[in-house]
Amino acid sequence: MKELIVVLDNIRSALNVGAILRTCDGAAITKVYLCGVTPDITHPKISKTALGAEFKVPVTYFATTDEVLTELKKEGFTLAAIELTPEATMLQNTELPTKTALIFGHEATGVQLNTLATADLHIMLPMLGTKNSLNVATTVGIVVYYIRLNELKT
Repeated sequence: MKELIVVLDNIRSALNVGAILRTCDGAAITKVYLCGVTPDITHPKISKTALGAEFKVPVTYFATTDEVLTELKKEGFTLAAIELTPEATMLQNTELPTKTALIFGHEATGVQLNTLATADLHIMLPMLGTKNSLNVATTVGIVVYYIRLNELKT
């Protein structure tokens, strides 16, 4: 299986963070980085949706997303921002390397511009309705399970 890391770039909702951690546990994500305004695992609302997963997935907090991205680059990770940009490729058309860090952004404003500039890849989900985005916890679930299910097919 690929070594997948999830980077949460200024996610403001503790409930979203808890749901993401639970999903990451289910999908065998290697580690989750909480950055900026993202609540850390001591926030009381996280346990409501994480249901204990906050203690199963390794989690580290960084004051800025830039700090963790610098470290991940040094460790040989490809940085993949999940964001609708002109450069983005559809998830189903993207081949991910063995070591990938998936970056998910703020619920209203998305992945920060400087983070997008640092990322090696921009990946988007096809949006078939009238809205151009999904809830971040939903997006994490779709992306990580799409990757893992494709690995299980081979």
